[in-house]
Amino acid sequence: MNLRHFTSLLDLSSEEFRHIIHRAIALKNNRDPHYQPLKGQVLAMIFEKSSTRTRISFEAGMVHFGGSALFLSPRDTQLGRGEPLHDSAKVISSMVDCIMLRTDKHDTVTTFAQYSSVPVINGLTDQQHPCQLLADMQTYFEFRGDIKGKTVTWIGDGNNMCHSYIHAAMLLDFTLNIACPHDYQPLPSFIEAAGTHVKLFDTALEAARNSDLCVTDVWASMGQEEEQNLREVAFKNYQINATIMSAANNDALFMHCLPAHRGEEVTADIIDGPQSVIFAEAENRLHAQKALLEFLLCKKEA
Repeated sequence: MNLRHFTSLLDLSSEEFRHIIHRAIALKNNRDPHYQPLKGQVLAMIFEKSSTRTRISFEAGMVHFGGSALFLSPRDTQLGRGEPLHDSAKVISSMVDCIMLRTDKHDTVTTFAQYSSVPVINGLTDQQHPCQLLADMQTYFEFRGDIKGKTVTWIGDGNNMCHSYIHAAMLLDFTLNIACPHDYQPLPSFIEAAGTHVKLFDTALEAARNSDLCVTDVWASMGQEEEQNLREVAFKNYQINATIMSAANNDALFMHCLPAHRGEEVTADIIDGPQSVIFAEAENRLHAQKALLEFLLCKKEA
């Protein structure tokens, strides 16, 4: 079995991405308590950033599959005392079957993958959040079918979520409209690599026109709290509200990876309204994570 990592969506082929989506849907709809393909296996979960959905979904997923998970904060490992990453990766991977990291620098995950003897999963970095996109795309497929050829609109910060949406557009062949303040656009390297899959817009209203899915995230992500006031000014015209959603298609969905700040990046009537699928999206973190763990750790995929 070849060692596979999941540091980015681009670690998958288009076919593999769709396989994981459909497998997640199948696992959700047909839970078999006797199906425990990871019995006896251990997932090490390293958290430099706190989490609700990431921790619960991976930990519960391992339990459902008969395995177990270890929660490790910087206080629980020598990482917090400056042990070289390659040493930590070699040691930890010699004792567990998989490693998931939720951390600041993307280089931390890629370095772990380089020196690990077991699969490494990116649970979030400052640059990408690929696990969330597995759940988001699963949710769209459940509600609307395949996303190929559709139009998705990202409004707000050109952050790690936006970067992973760019990768999803490349792999699943949809168009991603992006509306961000000039100083908060996604990294040029991501935009350039996506080619015609990405379109940049000056206003949120323009970006949302004829969209099938509208997505946003908080204006100030974890670690950016000191920029809150500055960002409120910069993003004041990048809120998803009824006007923005009315420009999208009538059956357009709304997604948000949560936690959300109602009245900032999205109004309460939209996030709590009929077009919002945020709680199905959140639950699907569990099912998508299970499909990913199965894909990476099982010698023969189900």
